[in-house]
Amino acid sequence: MKTTWLDTLGAWLLGLLWFLPLAYTVWAAFHPSAYATRFDLTAPLTLDNFVAAWNAAPFAHYFLNTFMLVTMVLAAQFVLCTLAAYAFARFEFRGKDFMFMLVLLQLMIMPDVLIVENYREMSWLGVNDTIFAVGLPYFASAFGIFLLRQTFKTVPRELEEVARVEGAGPWTILMRIYVPLARPIYVAYGLVSVSYHWNNFLWPLIITKSVTTRPITVGLQVFAASDQGIDWSIITAATLLSAAPLLVAFLLFQRQFVQSFMRAGIR
Repeated sequence: MKTTWLDTLGAWLLGLLWFLPLAYTVWAAFHPSAYATRFDLTAPLTLDNFVAAWNAAPFAHYFLNTFMLVTMVLAAQFVLCTLAAYAFARFEFRGKDFMFMLVLLQLMIMPDVLIVENYREMSWLGVNDTIFAVGLPYFASAFGIFLLRQTFKTVPRELEEVARVEGAGPWTILMRIYVPLARPIYVAYGLVSVSYHWNNFLWPLIITKSVTTRPITVGLQVFAASDQGIDWSIITAATLLSAAPLLVAFLLFQRQFVQSFMRAGIR
């Protein structure tokens, strides 16, 4: 009983720590700058901060770039991870275990360590300052390959054997049996991928130089420019604008989110 009470208290404290920054962001964004750092129930509400933030940078273009980026990366990851995971799970070939070990080794390497080499590669390909260059290093995901491989290995081989008796080839078996059965895993992985690349900052900051290719996270740096000063109300309004799609998606589909992660075995 005591342990349960402590667990509940700890959960509430962690929830409060997570909620306080969001509560401050909402407060400062919807109130004038004079009330950004002090709490007053009589403070007037305003949308001027959002108007100022939207006019201070081409947010529409930033959102379009970010949407194109996450869609491109997710589509590439689904295709490459599915094919690689299927090969590792159901085919036998020379060097299979060694190649899979290399995939697992990638999980231990932080993406930031490869920034210099990735930048050299993008320069060699001549694709610097493009949305394609922002997403290319992430087209293959070791985590996605590992997750789908483990899922495909749980599919009974009897289903595949029956499909082969009916004349189905490897591609048909993959698309008609393995992919549909792994749908919750695709949903869970898709949520992780979209959230990560929507919020990714360091690599897009380095590889992009123009407004036409910047994603939303890099575009936000205009509000921290020293020559403009710091207006926390406008900064928080811009932050809410950038995070709004993810927040709305979470509020609308939180039940599906939780169920997908539980089915995927992610804790």
